[in-house]
Parts: sequence; structure tokens; C-alpha cells
Amino acid sequence: MTVLIVAAHPDDEALGAGATIARHTQSGEKVSVLFLADGVSSRNPEGDHEEELNRRRSAAIVAAGILGADRPSFLDLPDNRLDSVPMLTLARAVEEEVERIHPSTVYTHHASDLNVDHRCTHEAVMTACRPSTTSPVDTVLCFESPSSTEWRSAAAAPAFNPTWFVDVRDTIETKLAALAAYEEELRPWPHPRSLEAIEHLARWRGATIGSTAAEAFVLARHRQ
Repeated sequence: MTVLIVAAHPDDEALGAGATIARHTQSGEKVSVLFLADGVSSRNPEGDHEEELNRRRSAAIVAAGILGADRPSFLDLPDNRLDSVPMLTLARAVEEEVERIHPSTVYTHHASDLNVDHRCTHEAVMTACRPSTTSPVDTVLCFESPSSTEWRSAAAAPAFNPTWFVDVRDTIETKLAALAAYEEELRPWPHPRSLEAIEHLARWRGATIGSTAAEAFVLARHRQ
């Protein structure tokens, strides 16, 4: 089994599916990660962000190693401006990765996230992974991103209502270790992107299925 994670920014993969990634790799499955946006350029649009970009990339490589995933691929498209990139460009980039590694399962963002890059990434994945007899993709799952998924107004878009849970009681600590590599992106408790909040969310998702920890997803497509 080959798995592809398509995330908008470095750290989204660990936030949304880090423990599930570790579970895949510990089972001997190959996991590839594709980042569409650089994750830093919107913070100082007029300045030189090369040093910050290199730190973010290095953190992503360290996190991938902790999770057991392959070295990530970086497109370095403009941060928080994926809506300025033609959808055809985004979808083709994902299509190329799908053709390269032939994943049977793809994880990506939820369609209703507050962050515009997350929403564009979701659309690109759904376009690239549209069902056909030649597509290797059997399953598309959407993860939740703390400080984005729950911050979108329920009046603006459908809420994240998980329909697929992965028991990660054995890999939650690996997820937290991978997130620690993104120290600059974490925030102090009670911010939802604090290590404490992320663990609390995993414990709550686990409690809903009778486990000590879980990651929750919305099933976008599944072919048996």
C-alpha cells in the first residue's frame, strides 16, 4: 500500500494525520508527502524569507523522518495565496505526484477549512483524484487542522463531521514528537495549535470510538 499526503503547508501533515502516517509506516507502508505552498512568504511579503523557508523545510524533513515517511516534496507556491494560482496548475501538480507514486490512499485538507490554501489544496486533490478506471486512488480522506478547521463559521460552510476514525493509541507520541520539530509553528496552551490541545483532541477523538487516542477524518471517496 502506498499513501500520499497532500498538504498546503509544512506542519499540516503532522497536525492532521501525523499519528496515522506513523501507523502506516510502522506497518511497512510507503508514505509520500507533497506540500503545495511555502508556508512563510505571507508573513513578510516584501522581505527576504529564504532563511525562514529553509528552517520550515528542514523541520518538515525532520518530521517526516520521525514519522517514517519519505523525504517530502515542496512546490513552494505563494503562502496564503493559492487562490491566485490557476486550479489547473494545482491539480496537475497533484496528478503528477499521483502518477509518480500510484497511491491507493490520499489524505488532504477538509473542504471547509478557514485557511484559503487548505481549501484550494482540497479542490486540487479532488480534481486530480477524480474517479476513473485508470486511477490508482481508492480512498480520499480529509483531516482536520487545528486552528483552521474549527475556526470556520458554520454559517459559511459545512462543519467537519468525521466519518472515519483511525486508532492511534500506539502512535500518538510519535505524532507529538514530529510536531515538536515544528517548534516555531506551535503556540502555548490553550491555543489549538499547542501540543496540549493537539493531544487533547486526539484523546477526545479516541474516546468517541472507545480508544485512548484517535485521528478523525471525513471520507471523501472510497472504492472497494
